[in-house]
Amino acid sequence: MACVVGVASVNYAGLQRMVDDTIAKDARNKGIEVFAHYKYFVNPNVLVYDLRKVSEENSPMDVTRVLLQFSEQLKERKFDTVELSHRGANKFVLKGEFFQTVGQEHGLQNPIYTIRTLPENVYKPDGSKAYGEWSGGLLGVLGHQMEDFADLHRTWYIDDLAGKSAKEVGHVQ
Repeated sequence: MACVVGVASVNYAGLQRMVDDTIAKDARNKGIEVFAHYKYFVNPNVLVYDLRKVSEENSPMDVTRVLLQFSEQLKERKFDTVELSHRGANKFVLKGEFFQTVGQEHGLQNPIYTIRTLPENVYKPDGSKAYGEWSGGLLGVLGHQMEDFADLHRTWYIDDLAGKSAKEVGHVQ
């Protein structure tokens, strides 16, 4: 029993309290709930960022802002990977180095740049890239990047919230 309490305490003090504080510090984050913990609660090399609740008033930008603000809180921490989950189901993976860089640059880097390039740094749970990188004219590239950003959020949690399976919306073959 003491071991379970110890594991819970480490996860709470090291991650959950920080994500709760991050959400509470910005009124725009109201309505978003995240459960942050180490993989299997004992693997400190993998951060599980489990989105649990998104209110109807929250937008994908709000969800991304919480992720970026949390990455800033953890900017000195190194993870191998960060799993983006929804209600316990792993949907995507970020490389730990990317997550740390985003945290270190938050507040310095243009947030629009970070938002539009986020999808090209996202991987499927099997390790393959979830989205490609775009080249060409600025307006065309921006349009494709924002389409990928929207799809990232649909696949991560919006389709689940809408009660649709991935097969129904064409994300899974």
